[in-house]
Amino acid sequence: MLLDDLNVVIKVAEFRNITAAATHLNMRTATASAAVKRVEQALGAELFVRTTRSLRLSSAGERFLPTCQEAMSMLANAKQNLKGDTGVIEGELRLGLSSDLGRNVIAPWLDDFMDLHDKITVKLNLSDSNIDFYRDPVDLALRYGTPTDANVYGFKICDVPSLLVASPSYISSHGALKNLKTCKHTTGFFTNCTTRYITNGSFFTKGHR
Repeated sequence: MLLDDLNVVIKVAEFRNITAAATHLNMRTATASAAVKRVEQALGAELFVRTTRSLRLSSAGERFLPTCQEAMSMLANAKQNLKGDTGVIEGELRLGLSSDLGRNVIAPWLDDFMDLHDKITVKLNLSDSNIDFYRDPVDLALRYGTPTDANVYGFKICDVPSLLVASPSYISSHGALKNLKTCKHTTGFFTNCTTRYITNGSFFTKGHR
């Protein structure tokens, strides 16, 4: 019985869906399904009750999964302790990045990071949509702003300045932008780094607000 197959079984039990588990593990649904069948054949018992619309743990699965999860956790901790002794960082890191932040800020950092840790592989998911850590195959997500999900812990890594610009035709029609009150012809400003409209803010001139 392969450890990778056991990990698939644990994820299928977590998501209650083979396709969702396969997506999280970055593998095909057929591959995940085959892994579950191999484990069931090795145990001589069906771990899941399958219908056309749902999947749930069988009585055998309810008895097996807690012990399996505990054993896999102990093994992962043992491997991590061993890696800590060697000082080697290795494995796959899956990052979810907003498109602008990923291309213009994070990508150069990753080059330096991977030069220092050549046993690390990085997979990037560049998207401006929200990340669901329970469904999407992502270990770490970097986004602008403050997390709105109370279950997600976030911390600041850098400042990202914003620049307000106007087209020559707008300035010709309405004059130079001195403060937001002069922008009465515009109901809001759309930024390419978030999906929010900015309706208030400040202008700086020669270092003064």
